[in-house]
Amino acid sequence: MSNPQQLRYSKEHEWLSATDADGVATVGITEFAANALGDVVYAQLPAVGDSVTAGETCGELESTKSVSDLYAPVTGEVVEANQDVVNDPSLVNTAPFEGGWLFKVKITDEPADLLTADEYTAFSAG
Repeated sequence: MSNPQQLRYSKEHEWLSATDADGVATVGITEFAANALGDVVYAQLPAVGDSVTAGETCGELESTKSVSDLYAPVTGEVVEANQDVVNDPSLVNTAPFEGGWLFKVKITDEPADLLTADEYTAFSAG
C-alpha cells in the first residue's frame, strides 16, 4: 500500500489534500482504513454548509463488517460532498485517493499533528 506523498494524514485514518487558492482542501479515508472497513455499502457525509471540527465526528461509513465514524481532520466549513460516493459507496474501496474522496472543506484551523505520508505509513504499520 502506497500513501501519496503530497497528502497529509490524521491518526483517525483520513487524508487531506493541499489547499487550493481559496483555502479549500479535499478529505477522504486512507486505503488502510478502506481495507480495514471491508466493502463500504453506505456513506453519510457532512452536508454543504456544515461546520466540522478537527478530531470530531462528521459522518459515518457503513460496511459489510461494521459502522465507522468519519472524523474531520481540520476545522472549517464543508463546501462540497461527493455525491458519487453517496450513490456508489464502493468508490471508497476501489479509489480511496481518487474518485472515493468524501468532502471538500474551507479550512479555518488546521491541527499541528497531521502526519506526512511516511509518518502515516509508520503509524498504520505499528
